[in-house]
Amino acid sequence: MKKKIFIPMAVVFMVAMLAFVPRSMDQKPWPVPDAYKNKANPVKADAESIANGKSLYNTHCKSCHGTKGKGDGPKASQLDTECGDFTKATFQAQTDGALFYKTLEGRKDMPSYKKKIPEANDIWAVVNYLRTMK
Repeated sequence: MKKKIFIPMAVVFMVAMLAFVPRSMDQKPWPVPDAYKNKANPVKADAESIANGKSLYNTHCKSCHGTKGKGDGPKASQLDTECGDFTKATFQAQTDGALFYKTLEGRKDMPSYKKKIPEANDIWAVVNYLRTMK
């Protein structure tokens, strides 16, 4: 009788433990085409560009990524994937072109911003603002 109880209890325990596995473990690499990865940011990271990027970030990104880019915005907990932390070295190590591509194209919970931010220079300005989140 104990063996019959042990197996279901073990299954319940394993399922319960999976609920505590961080969503980041589900994250798969996000490949960026070389054409974008190697693309240089044509927008100078000056005060005007960073202010524009911050304004766009606050409008389009802050609800998920949070005020300081730590992935802790009010909508973050509703997503199936982790927002990521823009202050981490691994994020900041990405090229400007990679960040531009990811913002432009989106993936899974991250929407594409082709239509929401149609001007490429505005997306580049957001990239410039993301660089201030160190």
